Amino acid sequence: MGGGWAELENGGGGGLWEGVHYPRLVGIGGIMMCITAAAVISGIGMPYLPYLWPDLGVLFTQKKKSSGRRPVRVYMDGCFDLMHYGHANALRQAKALGDELVVGIVGDEEIIANKGPPVLSMEERVLLVSGLKWVDEVITNVPYAINEKFMNVLFNDYKIDYIIHGDDPCLLPDGTDAYALAKRAGRYKEIKRTEGVSSTDIVGRILSNMKNMDPDRKKNNASTHERLQDKDDTGFEGNDANGEQVPYFLPTSRRIVQFSNGKGPGPNARVVYIDGAFDLFHAGHVEILRIARQFGDFLLVGVHADQTVRENKGTHPIMHLHERSLSVLACRYVDEVIIGAPWEVTKDMIMTFNISTVVRGTIAEGSCHGEDPYTVPKSLGIFRTIESPRDTSSLSIARRIIDNHEAYKKRNEKKGESEKKYYAQKKYVSGD
Repeated sequence: MGGGWAELENGGGGGLWEGVHYPRLVGIGGIMMCITAAAVISGIGMPYLPYLWPDLGVLFTQKKKSSGRRPVRVYMDGCFDLMHYGHANALRQAKALGDELVVGIVGDEEIIANKGPPVLSMEERVLLVSGLKWVDEVITNVPYAINEKFMNVLFNDYKIDYIIHGDDPCLLPDGTDAYALAKRAGRYKEIKRTEGVSSTDIVGRILSNMKNMDPDRKKNNASTHERLQDKDDTGFEGNDANGEQVPYFLPTSRRIVQFSNGKGPGPNARVVYIDGAFDLFHAGHVEILRIARQFGDFLLVGVHADQTVRENKGTHPIMHLHERSLSVLACRYVDEVIIGAPWEVTKDMIMTFNISTVVRGTIAEGSCHGEDPYTVPKSLGIFRTIESPRDTSSLSIARRIIDNHEAYKKRNEKKGESEKKYYAQKKYVSGD
């Protein structure tokens, strides 16, 4: 069983950023913005996390200070395909039920047998899960259903105290509960499902919007795109008449605070800034944020507003601003997020946030037609272009789905019925 490890460090507080969660007005490029928990939000800054790629085993562990007792270890598994803020919030809740969170990632064959083809590879899903700041260990290629043999491995080899899952039912093809054994063993705990998003929902959004996202393929595959204009053909009914998704997600200040640690950079910290749409948050995003973090002590990420993305990219993002912001904030390499960051990096903005370096990857989504948004940092000699370690983009992820739309349409039809049933029978469930 192979593995890797890394010590994780928390970023320091103080300096200009101390207490940024308190309301104050700041001018950014001529725009007055109230910096609150809902405008500028903090995460946990982490250095580069090395990891190995075992067939089955722990990829990394976070070292914790000893409190004189054995830490409570909790386990949560999933496919984690098309990683989104709902996955992140589930793992955040799971971590709150113990001291150490071990995450199992279901193997490709198991996903195909139980749900349909995954969009992301195992390597991509591992990068995304291990990139979350609440995750302590990752186990790859776990079974979809927790059978007795695997449950004993968790209890005996990984010293798991409790198995965690959401309050939404997880049924096997034969209709049985995938967590029945854990419940009978008295080692099962439940968390509240995060409303408003699911991998099924995202696939539906992509199928419904691909005709707008990829005009080049629209020309080459006109008949396919015409078929996808029919909402019933995608298995998703969450779009309005203009082709934009109508989300169930209702952002709250509480959710933002839950994803934040409220810390700013130290007095002499080097603040690194990177911006973008960060739509369909993927492994390429995790990798570029990891590299950007190495250029300084504190990583500030600007997430562009929906309208800004549309004006400069030509299409509406699949995920809305607050959805994209939460996904970015959940990444362990990110310290702070500006929600609705301006397209242009101005001198005022650089001074306000004490930015030392502005970086941009070679694989960047969104055009730079017209004026260069990085003219000021370039003139100040603080702009850096960094080589993107992956050629993955939100569009390339979407193309995987549209190129295999029949398979994903069937997958959505299957899962879409359970989603509709869940919302039709939904009742209030307390929790975070």
